[in-house]
Parts: sequence; C-alpha cells; structure tokens
Amino acid sequence: MFKLNNMGRLLLAACAVASFGTQAAHAAWPDRPVRIIVPFAPGGTSDTVTRRMAQELGKQLGQTFVVENKAGAMGTIGMADAARSRPDGYTLVANDTGIVMLPHLRKSLPYDTKKDFTPVGAYVFSPFGLVVNASSDTKTLPDLIDKAKANPGKITYGSGGVGTSPHLAAEAFANATGTQLMHVPFKGAGEAIMAVAGKTIDMQLVTPSTAIGNLKSGRLKMLAVTGDQRLASLPDVPTFAEAGVKDFAVWNWIGLWAPAGTPRPVVDKLSHAIQGAMQTEDMKKFAVDMSAQPQAVVGDEFVNLLDTTDRQWKAVIDKAGLKPQ
Repeated sequence: MFKLNNMGRLLLAACAVASFGTQAAHAAWPDRPVRIIVPFAPGGTSDTVTRRMAQELGKQLGQTFVVENKAGAMGTIGMADAARSRPDGYTLVANDTGIVMLPHLRKSLPYDTKKDFTPVGAYVFSPFGLVVNASSDTKTLPDLIDKAKANPGKITYGSGGVGTSPHLAAEAFANATGTQLMHVPFKGAGEAIMAVAGKTIDMQLVTPSTAIGNLKSGRLKMLAVTGDQRLASLPDVPTFAEAGVKDFAVWNWIGLWAPAGTPRPVVDKLSHAIQGAMQTEDMKKFAVDMSAQPQAVVGDEFVNLLDTTDRQWKAVIDKAGLKPQ
C-alpha cells in the first residue's frame, strides 16, 4: 500500500487549507463594496436601470453596489476597463443589447466580448415602439407600410447614429415588412425624437420610456409595440403582431457581466440575486413604470439569449450593408 511521508502529509494539509480558504472566500462574497461600471454617460436607460438594480442587489446580498460611469467610444472605454479588472467579483460591467451589435460594426475592439467576460444576467426587457407625429395622416401601422411600399426610400426615420439600437431596429422592421426606408442619423436618440415631433422626419423606433413624455403630451403617437402583449402603460397601442407584422421581435435589455475567470460560485450567487431582485414588487413596478417587462434571464439562458440576438443582429447588419469601421 502506498504511504505518505511527512512531506506528503504537509502538502495535503496545505492544499486542504487553501481549498477551504477559497471556498470560504466565495461563500463570504461580497464582504466589501462591489463596483459596477456603466460604460455610458449618466442619465441614459442603461445607467438608470443599473442604478436601480444596484440598490436591489445591495438588499439581496447585504453589501453596497456602487455604479461608476466610464463613458466614451460607444462604451468601449468602460468595457475595456472591466475586461482588465481582477476577476474576483468586485468589478462588474453593465451593458445593453448593443453589446452584441458592436463587434459586427467595429473592425477592432480593445476587448473580446466572448472571451473576456462571463455573462451573469439580463433584466428589465424594453420593447420597441414605432412613433410618428400625432398630426400625421398615418393613423395605423398598415397605413405606414402601404405608404412606404408606394414610395420606396421616401419614408424617413431617425436614430442616435449609425449602428445604434434604434437604427438597427428600424432596419429590422424594414426587413420584416419588405419596405425601403431612409435613415436620418442624429447626435442622439432624444434629438431624433424631437425631429419626429417637429415633423422633420416621418417615424422612429424607440423604447417607449424615451417617448412617453411626448406621447402623453400629444405630440407623438405610437402605432405598434413589440412583444406578445400590450403595455399596461399604453393599453391602446397594439402589438406589431396585432397590427399585421408577425415576424418582428426586437427588444432592448440591460445586463451584467463579470470579467472572465470570476469564480463560478460568485457568478451563480449574483445570478440568483438578480432573479430575486426582479421578483420584488419594487423592481416589478420600476420596470412597468418604464414600459418594460420585469423579467430576468440568467445563467445558460442568458448565454443562449446572447447567441440568439448575436445572430439576429448580424443578419440585420449584413442585410443593411453596414461595414465594420
């Protein structure tokens, strides 16, 4: 029978102590504040939703979650910072659906989305709505589609720039309806919304929360919204399927990622906390008030969601003829 000498026994004991220490550290996480990088400017949807989620995660896990904005270069500065961070669970990064679009629009990035990050979870799923000027003679979605087919390339739509979510959502809409539309990029999505309100352009695809003020004031009207059910905040607006466009399903969600190599027990604990947060009445109300769905997708389901949306948006980008810059 094989017998350990004294040195062997010491090595085994040391390994056992190290293993116990590692497990204890994972179990204790988080025992100090956690930083969440938002790679965009304060005040946007990603920032607003992440700050609210940070509050709930703090309640779920008994620790402070601090949001730090690191904007610039379409979010790449903050993402690169997160990719370089120590994978110990104390630095996370938030992003939206654009995280799967950008690699198809840029020749190079200072990080690899799939290799440098571990997906944790997505939450607060916002549909897209199609808005026109309230005084427009386009009363319904079929009216708009008929007009676009009769005037190829003449119906104008706005966005906050080439490659942004509203731009690609409009391209996906054109694909789904067999129409040709004209893109008019602006410096920001808010500026594009004001262009619709001012009758400078014909339409825009937006997340309802960004247009709700103009909808309530009567400057804009929404012809349809994505999703399989109407929004509680806009009960008179039909879904695209109800309005006759059945193959148009685009969403904007916010999610969290950890640097690659973050211990699996920490990632799992965080995923569970996201699920718990989205089941609270406060977060449900927060999402509904934003005209969004209070949904959480974590773990392997989030990985599958990323793969599905990656293929979806790559197809849209390729068909639109957008080349990496």
